Amino acid sequence: MEKADTVLDVTQLEVRFRIEEGDLPAVNGVDFSLRRGSTLALVGESGCGKSVTSLAIMRLINPPGRIAGGSIRIQPSGRDTIDITALSEKDDLLYSVRCGMIGMIFQEPMTALSPVHTIGNQICEAILLHCNVNEKTAQERAIAMLDNVGISNAAQRMRQYPHELSGGLRQRVVIAMALAAEPEILIADEPTTALDVTIQAQILQLLKELQQKTGVSILFITHDLGVVAQVADDVAVMYMGRIAEYGPVRNVLKNPRHPYTRALLQSLPALHRRGERLASIPGRVPSLANVPEGCSFHPRCQYAEQKLCDIPPAPQLQQAAEEHSTACLRWQDVFAEKTQ
Repeated sequence: MEKADTVLDVTQLEVRFRIEEGDLPAVNGVDFSLRRGSTLALVGESGCGKSVTSLAIMRLINPPGRIAGGSIRIQPSGRDTIDITALSEKDDLLYSVRCGMIGMIFQEPMTALSPVHTIGNQICEAILLHCNVNEKTAQERAIAMLDNVGISNAAQRMRQYPHELSGGLRQRVVIAMALAAEPEILIADEPTTALDVTIQAQILQLLKELQQKTGVSILFITHDLGVVAQVADDVAVMYMGRIAEYGPVRNVLKNPRHPYTRALLQSLPALHRRGERLASIPGRVPSLANVPEGCSFHPRCQYAEQKLCDIPPAPQLQQAAEEHSTACLRWQDVFAEKTQ
């Protein structure tokens, strides 16, 4: 990947939470890049570090958590590269990055919206804080944003409160707020989790259309590989705070090189016939207070071998195909069985 095409570059990111048991490595040496105008899906089970990674990019990790290492660099159009991890909390540039250059759609719209302020008030606030415009222009832009996200009677909706809207409309409002300041990067943290299937499809289509219209680059966080196939250009599969597999979405989903990715694909209901029992991944996700040595997936992996997979250091991403990397010592065996 050419660096000129990269708008977000995360290198060896580490996020740790200090508790009584010690430092828990919630994110442990994560590397990925987001290409300008594309969508990168960050996928994995609950608790694997996806949302913590997104909060680290926004510099929203609060104590007892902290960014313990690595770098997060963004390359805004027409500006020098900005290392977000190097910025002071009081730096005005960090304020411009957060929700200005980078917008974020949070998981639950009811917690992302203030219940005591109108929809219009909240969208206008985002515009006034990050754009050099007056209140009248902010109002006009807010109405235009509600129109863009498919909300009818936008001028009337501006006077409503979040509790007066359905779940789907609230999610559209959150998307409008995230895009109000015209960011170059949009982080969508499981934006369809709380919605029914029909509304999910509408929100995914809306994000595609907005990306085509604005050129925004999207980091899409989800646990649903079915959604990944619909929205992403590239995918990074996470497990226990590490990237297990990374590459173009078509390559990763069609020819997985990591046993965890393969197990996730096998557990999709769409791949099973009616009446068949759904496949499941054996064992449990280990505690972050007791991370296995070597590959953290080896206690649950059918390909793991003693003195190969369970000895440190943990395997790093290695190239398995063109633009396709995996952190598995036995990826050839996984691929060979897939192609049989």
